Amino acid sequence: MARLATAITAGLLLSSSAFAANYGTFVEIEIEEDLLDLYTSQQIDEAAFQTLRELLKEGVHLATADREELYRLPNLTYADVDSILAYRKEAGGITDPAALVVAGVVSRNKMVSIAPFLIVGSRRGRKRRGKRGRRVKTRKVSGQVKYQTTYVIGDDEAPSMALGSRIRASQAVELGGSLVVTRTRIGDVEYDPGRSALRAEAQKPQPELPKFYGQYKTPKLHLIAGTYRIGFGQRLTFDNTSQYTPNGIHVDNNIYYSQNLTGACNQSSGELGESPCAGAAGNRYMSPDYRWSERTRGVAAGLRKLKVGKGWMQLYGFGSYESHSLYQYETYNKLNCDDPLNDDDSACKSVAVYRKRSDPDEPTSTYSYETLPDLYTTTIFGGNASYFFSNRAHVGLTGYHAMVNWAANGSDVQLDFQEWSRLPYGGPFSAVGVDGAWGSGKLDVFAEVTRSIDGQPAGGGWAGLIRSTWSTKNHEFEATARYYDRDFANPYARPIAAPDEYDGLRARDEAGLRLKYVGTIGRLVFRAMGDAWVRKRQQSDDEDEPGPEKNVISALAQFRLAYRANRWLRPGLFIEYADKDVSDTGRDNCYGIAASSLLPGEPPYCQGEKLQMAAQLAIRPNSRASLSARFQYRFIDDGKEDFDNEFRTDTSAWIVGMYRPMPNLRLRARASYVFEDTTSDTYMDKIFTGYGEASLLIKKAWWLKLRYQYYEFLDKRSGTLARTPNPSHWVRFELESRF
Repeated sequence: MARLATAITAGLLLSSSAFAANYGTFVEIEIEEDLLDLYTSQQIDEAAFQTLRELLKEGVHLATADREELYRLPNLTYADVDSILAYRKEAGGITDPAALVVAGVVSRNKMVSIAPFLIVGSRRGRKRRGKRGRRVKTRKVSGQVKYQTTYVIGDDEAPSMALGSRIRASQAVELGGSLVVTRTRIGDVEYDPGRSALRAEAQKPQPELPKFYGQYKTPKLHLIAGTYRIGFGQRLTFDNTSQYTPNGIHVDNNIYYSQNLTGACNQSSGELGESPCAGAAGNRYMSPDYRWSERTRGVAAGLRKLKVGKGWMQLYGFGSYESHSLYQYETYNKLNCDDPLNDDDSACKSVAVYRKRSDPDEPTSTYSYETLPDLYTTTIFGGNASYFFSNRAHVGLTGYHAMVNWAANGSDVQLDFQEWSRLPYGGPFSAVGVDGAWGSGKLDVFAEVTRSIDGQPAGGGWAGLIRSTWSTKNHEFEATARYYDRDFANPYARPIAAPDEYDGLRARDEAGLRLKYVGTIGRLVFRAMGDAWVRKRQQSDDEDEPGPEKNVISALAQFRLAYRANRWLRPGLFIEYADKDVSDTGRDNCYGIAASSLLPGEPPYCQGEKLQMAAQLAIRPNSRASLSARFQYRFIDDGKEDFDNEFRTDTSAWIVGMYRPMPNLRLRARASYVFEDTTSDTYMDKIFTGYGEASLLIKKAWWLKLRYQYYEFLDKRSGTLARTPNPSHWVRFELESRF
């Protein structure tokens, strides 16, 4: 047992096996930076990155986690999860995960991959699986404090920085919070009566306290006050957790690190003769702020397991009063605009935002492409009641009601959301839904039906989803059928959906079927996904005579293959094809519009195609060193006249290396390039970036991390030639104390 635990911790066995359909690839990481590299090299998408990042921070308690909590772990099938639960029940608990491998419950390589996410042992004197599964004994009072900052050489002001903490005061009580110093956020937005518009002070360094919480959690009771995340069922009625199978509440203390520079000046001329951003000022960039998601903030409580008859009840209630930022072009003044759908009416355009001056009558500039902080608040009340017949069968009811209050309204400015914004315009909105699950043997079936209610002309719409899985040790199939009405405007629905949007929401105006398979045959690991869906659009692009609507069929297919050549070599292949309108095969379409080329207003409709292929090679000669490389080629419809008869071609490549010369020192380096449109140096991005990083563990209590990053735009566009700094040199510093 000791030898096996050592082997697991060291990570000597690197082979892939069957894995769940959650995250798109076999996830094998040690720390957060490994996840970031997977995301940057496009091996996982943003949703998977955020989910795994939060899962890594929060951990999964192996002794008490239920079926859905265990299924969130990467690389596990439902068959694996059910085997873990059966073993835990028979053995009376799990004190060492290596026992699962000895008993044949989980393969060695899967245990290596999930070890960094695990908390093992009882809650009293529990142990946490740390780096590569290392067990760290938890004291009566334990926790961590982390400071981080990023500086770009040449900045003339102090950089943004973040300080986060998480303290476990007892086996059930936990406190935490995060403080951020920002530089690029403009001041509070307020009503400007002299201009019948809005105004805000210029950006400046300022402290923010976006995350704070207190938590009390036992196997039967869960209470959170502060910032939290919550979700249920198939994520169709209410979910903001980013998890694949949510059920309950979780603390929210996450601060995010941005990898892109921020424009130092985002102003237009307004009442001035010339924009303050004219010339060099408009091409100057600086280090980005640390950022955070604005989810729910208030009080949430849950009775997790109340014995009733042969099963048990689950009861949750929550309330939230959260401030939200908003992209400035997502507003309109409803006092001047009768119908926000009328894009030809200039009165329905977004409300101007002026820079605040000490003298309100002094001519001033307007802001452009800004996110307006704390522009509105949402007040939400909701709850969930579910009855569980077993850990694989339940029926539940979820509902919520939300109200919006605007911080900058005045006598002649009453703000509301544009129709293409994520939140529905027209006042309060709600949703109520019923979900259920049933499982027997290798088969599980999940379903949810929801009705949304809002103040828009249609008053809301219906949505439904049914998902089924068939799982064995080496294979897992998943099928999902879904229907989201065009009037289903529920911003808190995050179910399985196609990667397009209708009026700001993915789960809207869509009926589709998605099939997934993942499994192992010998040394080959397969992952395949096919998705087809129907949506509506105008038959003609003529704004004066758009014509009747028609059904448009879209399709997406992915195939991933990994081959375990031996214990240290694993090549792989990835292919993806997407078509937003299978009836239109012309090249004079767009698949996606670059953010840099978007004008203020509603995003354009695209119906083009994309084909991308990638080859990957991973080498790990021993537990102290690894090297992986990936090359990708993409054909994509651009929409520009130059590509009316052909695809635009893009290439990209990444290489990542890690070496651990001693147990407490970890060295890491990455180099990558992205060349969009390989035929021209004057269109689209051409970027090279590389970094070197050292992480040092001092006395098993202090983590010190230092990174240098080089970032250069290589294209010859006028904006790139005038860009400063280019290249940019980044220095990132982190210090974390664990006690």
